[in-house]
Amino acid sequence: MNPLGGTLTLLMGDRVPAPAPPPVLEALESVEVTHSDRGRSGFQITLRAGRGRADLMDDPLLALPALRPCSRVVMIVAVQGVPEVVMDGIVMDQQYTPSDSPGASHLTLTGEDVSVMMDLEERSVEHPAQSEPVIVYKILAQYAQYGVVPKVVPPPSLDVPLPVERTPVQQETDLQYLQEMAERFGYTFFVTPGPAPLVNTAYWGPPPRLGAPQRALIVGPGPHSNAEIAQFRYDGNAPIQVQGRVQDRNTGQDLPVRSVGLTRPPLATQPAWATQDCVATRQFRHSGLSAAQAFAQAQGEVDIAAERAVEVSGSLDVLRYRGVLKPRALVGVRGAGYAYDGLYYVQRVTHQIRRGGYTQRFTLTREGLGATTPAVPP
Repeated sequence: MNPLGGTLTLLMGDRVPAPAPPPVLEALESVEVTHSDRGRSGFQITLRAGRGRADLMDDPLLALPALRPCSRVVMIVAVQGVPEVVMDGIVMDQQYTPSDSPGASHLTLTGEDVSVMMDLEERSVEHPAQSEPVIVYKILAQYAQYGVVPKVVPPPSLDVPLPVERTPVQQETDLQYLQEMAERFGYTFFVTPGPAPLVNTAYWGPPPRLGAPQRALIVGPGPHSNAEIAQFRYDGNAPIQVQGRVQDRNTGQDLPVRSVGLTRPPLATQPAWATQDCVATRQFRHSGLSAAQAFAQAQGEVDIAAERAVEVSGSLDVLRYRGVLKPRALVGVRGAGYAYDGLYYVQRVTHQIRRGGYTQRFTLTREGLGATTPAVPP
C-alpha cells in the first residue's frame, strides 16, 4: 500500500508472519494504529470484501487463515525512505459486514500488540527470593517466540524478599502481574514494536522522559507550520500530594509517608504542583510495605498525576512533518508562545493510513507551563 509520501508493508500469518497475499493488499482500504503509554496498543485493518460470480461458497478473504483471530500482524511504514515498525500485534476480532451493493462489504480486523498473549492465562506461581526486576526478566523470557526483548530499569529502592519472611506469589496473568509490580514504584510496563521487524521491546520502568527530542511540532500561521493543535489544556485538578503513615514491614515502626514534589526530569519551568495555591491531598492507605516501598509508591502516584497537568491534542500530516511521530518519547512544540512552547512527553499517538494519505493524531503532556529550553530543537 502506498499512502501519500510513504509505503506500508504488511506481514501476516502465524508466529513468524510472511508478506500479506496479493488479495489482501488489493482489498486493503485503511489501517489505524493507536499507541498509548497506559494499556495495550491496538490496531484495526479495514478490507473491501464481497463474493464475485465465481465465488460460490464464500468470500475468498474469509478463507485466508492469516486473517483469523490469533494471527500475527506486523506493519512497517517507510517515510522518505526511513522504515519504522508501527505495529506488531495479534488479531483478536474479525468482523464481516455484508452488503447488497458490489464492493460495499467490509472485513474489519481488530487486534492488540503482542502483550495480549501475556494476558491469556491466569497463573499461580511463587517467586522465592526474587526482586521485582528479576521476576520481570523471568516472565518475559517465556515470550521470546514473539521477539520480546526486555528493557528493565531497576527502581531506586529494592527489597529482596527473604524466604523465611515472605515469598512473592503471582495469582493473575503475567501481564497483570507485570503491571502490578510496576505500579508499586510509579513505573509503567508496555511493549513497543521494533527496533527491527519481528522484534518487540518490553519496557518496565519509569515513563521515559530522557533522550533526544523528536522533530519539533511547529504550530501557528506560516509556511513552516507542520502540525495543527486542537487545544492546549491546563488541568488544575491534576496535581496532587500524598501523605499518611505506614507500619514498616521490616521494623514494625509506624512511620510517616509524604511525597516530595516531582522526581522526574522537569519539562516545565512553572510546574502546577509548585505554583498552584490549590493542590489536592490524598491519604496514603496501603499496608504491608517497607518504608522505602511506601515512599516509592506514594511518589509514583504524585509523579503520574503531575505530568497530566498540561495536555496538548492535535494532528499532523506525516509528509509535511517529514517523519513519524513516536509515542512514549519527547517532542518539542514551537510557535505557541512562552507558556506552551517547549518539550512535551508524547502520551498517545494514532496512525491513520489509507491510499493517498497518512496522518497522525497525538496527545502530549507535561507538568506545567513555561519552556525549560531557550530554543526548541528543530
